Amino acid sequence: MPDPMRIRAQLADGKTTVRVLMAHEMESGQRKDPAGQLIPAWHIASVRASLNGKPVFACEWGPAVSRNPLLKFVIKGGQVGDKLSITWQDNKGESRTDEAVVTAAQA
Repeated sequence: MPDPMRIRAQLADGKTTVRVLMAHEMESGQRKDPAGQLIPAWHIASVRASLNGKPVFACEWGPAVSRNPLLKFVIKGGQVGDKLSITWQDNKGESRTDEAVVTAAQA
C-alpha cells in the first residue's frame, strides 16, 4: 500500500486552502531500464476531494506530472473542524484515500 498523503487544509477569509503531498513514483512510460527496456507507465490518473462527504474538487492527470506530486487548490467556505477527504487512483487501478480536518490559518 502506498504511503499516506500529507494533507493540510487551512481556513482563512472564508476560503479553505488545501495542500496535498502524494507519495507516488509517477513513471511516464518513456524511460528505459538498465537493460534498455521501456519502463511501463505508472501514474496517478485522477484525484478527487470531498468536504464533509460533498465533492468539491476533481482533476485528471497524465504521465507528465512529477514524482511525489504536490497539489494545491482553494475552495470557498468550509469551517474549522470540517472533514476533508482526498482520493487518488492510478492507471494500474491502485488507489489511496486519506482524510484531514480543516484548521484555522495561523496569523
